[in-house]
Amino acid sequence: MSLIHCLKSDPWDEIRHHPVLFDQDFGMGLHTSDLFHPPFYMRSGYFPPWKHDSESHGGISDIQADKDNFKVMIDVQHFAPDELTVKTVDNYLVVEGKHEEKKDEHGYISRHFLRRYKLPEGVKEESVTSDLSSDGVLCISAPMV
Repeated sequence: MSLIHCLKSDPWDEIRHHPVLFDQDFGMGLHTSDLFHPPFYMRSGYFPPWKHDSESHGGISDIQADKDNFKVMIDVQHFAPDELTVKTVDNYLVVEGKHEEKKDEHGYISRHFLRRYKLPEGVKEESVTSDLSSDGVLCISAPMV
């Protein structure tokens, strides 16, 4: 897209049509860039460095499968261990996190997520194990047969 097009376009477009936040950063608060985007911001494809900073992105789900293991890692830092459920149903791994309304620094918030992952061929449902790290990463793994 040309620079001239960006300069001639309506500068209020980005405000009128604010992008939806698709991040899974439940309750992390807003960055100033989430509230206002200059007219050239979205059109140019340029994303500021802080948008790629690994520390600023939570809620990430990572799936790894090789010939020996199947592994899923999910950022669940906003949930206590007793608010998480991991189970297998009909060859799917089902992970759920839910807590009722709680007070935080911004007011009140309740959270709920449900994720389903198809288990690859060679994974037995009864071999699935899970572990929650101290920094809130849920690691679910199973050996491949």
